[in-house]
Amino acid sequence: MKILMCVPNVSEGRDQATVDRFADLIRSQPGVKLVDLSSDGDHNRSVYSYLGEIDAVLAATKAFAAAVIDAVDMTVHTGGHPRNGALDTVPFIPVGDTTTEEAVAVAKDFGRWLGSRGVPVYYYEDAATRPERRNLVDVRKGEYEALPEKLKDPFWTPDEGPAEFVPRSGATQVAARFPLVPFNVNLRTEDIDIATQIAHAVRNLNGGFRYVRAIGLELTGTGMVQVSMNLTNYTQTPIPRVMEAIKAEAARYGVSVASAELVGAVPLGALEEVVRYYLQIHDFSMSQTVEMNV
Repeated sequence: MKILMCVPNVSEGRDQATVDRFADLIRSQPGVKLVDLSSDGDHNRSVYSYLGEIDAVLAATKAFAAAVIDAVDMTVHTGGHPRNGALDTVPFIPVGDTTTEEAVAVAKDFGRWLGSRGVPVYYYEDAATRPERRNLVDVRKGEYEALPEKLKDPFWTPDEGPAEFVPRSGATQVAARFPLVPFNVNLRTEDIDIATQIAHAVRNLNGGFRYVRAIGLELTGTGMVQVSMNLTNYTQTPIPRVMEAIKAEAARYGVSVASAELVGAVPLGALEEVVRYYLQIHDFSMSQTVEMNV
C-alpha cells in the first residue's frame, strides 16, 4: 500500500484551544490518522504527525494549511524555535512502498496550491529546486525577521507564490525527505551558553556528527535549558551515539542531563539502536517485536 506521512510544524504552541482545533481538523479528514501531536510553549511551536494514502494526505494537508494560515498571525509571534512562517515547514515522508519521487510530486502539488493562495513557498531537501536550498537551515537563515529584505533579493525568489513579504503568514518551507528524528535533551542548568556550546559540539555545522542539526534553547520557568536537535539520518547517526556525546560534553561543565524528548512519530528503526546499545543486545532487530509480526 502507498502510504505517506506529513509532519507540518506550526508556529503556535501557547494557545491550547487553537492547537487542539488544528488536531481535530486532521482527525476529521477521511482516510488520515493523526499519530502524534507535540506542542511546546517555549518554542511556541506544534508538530502534527499524520499518515494515510497519498491522495488523502494531500487533501488533508491543504485543509490543514488553510486553517493555519487563517488563524496564526506571525506579526505577533515570539518563541525560541527558528521559524519563517505561520505554517513553517511541511515535509512529506514516504512510508512503505511509496517512493521518494512520489513524495516529491505531492510536495510540489501542495506547494503550488499554497503559493496560489498568496504564501511564499520554498522547496527543500529532496524537493529542492537547486542545491543551495536543500538544507532547511540555509533556507530559513535570518528567520521571519529577515524575510522583508531577503525577498527583495532575486537569489531568494520563492519557488511558488509571491516574491514579496507577507507579514501575517511569512513563508512556508515544503519538502519531501527521509524520516528525521527530532530529539531534544534537557540539561539541569539555566545557563543557555552551556546548551549552545554543547549544540555546537555535536552538530555537523561545527564539525560534530554528520547528520545532526542542533541549537541551544531556553526553557523558561523550568530551571533548565535544552539542546534541540534534528537527527537527519538515524541510520548513520544513531540516537545513543548523540546522547552519550551530550552527556560527556555536559559533564565537562558539571551539568547533568535531566530528561530527553522525541518529538512526533518516530520510525521503529530509530529505536532499534537504542535497544542494542543500552540493553547490550547487539543482534536485536525490530522483527523480534510482537507488533511487527501481527
